[in-house]
Parts: sequence; C-alpha cells; structure tokens
Amino acid sequence: MIHIGNRIEEELRRQERTVAWFARKLYCNRQNVYDIFKRESIDTALLRRISTILGHDFFKDLSTDMGYTEATNKI
Repeated sequence: MIHIGNRIEEELRRQERTVAWFARKLYCNRQNVYDIFKRESIDTALLRRISTILGHDFFKDLSTDMGYTEATNKI
C-alpha cells in the first residue's frame, strides 16, 4: 500500500520545491507540512488541494497502487 505522505514529499522534492513554499500554498505552517509527510492516509479534500498545488494527480497514484485498470473498470 502506498504511503501517501511519503509520496507527497517525493513529489515536492522532485519538483525542487521547498517545504516553506508548500506551507504558504496550503496556508499552514511548516510543521503541519511535516505532519502531512508522516501520514499513511489523508482526507480527500486535503489531497485534492495538494494535487492542485503540486499539479500531480495523487488519486491516480492511489488507484494504480490498488491495481485499478481502466480497461476493465475493476480492481
């Protein structure tokens, strides 16, 4: 199972963005961002905001990890 906090952190680093930048975009402090990185699961509304900010579809990452295929529309 994907650890969503780690995946968010990886994407932030891949984009060479700082935690301070990300915190400003989320309207929170840096400690809250580090707390997000530790999460194995996350609220969908927050994940949607993060996906928009980083321009990355984390929902797709999760569905891929679950083995979802569009061809069969099944897990």
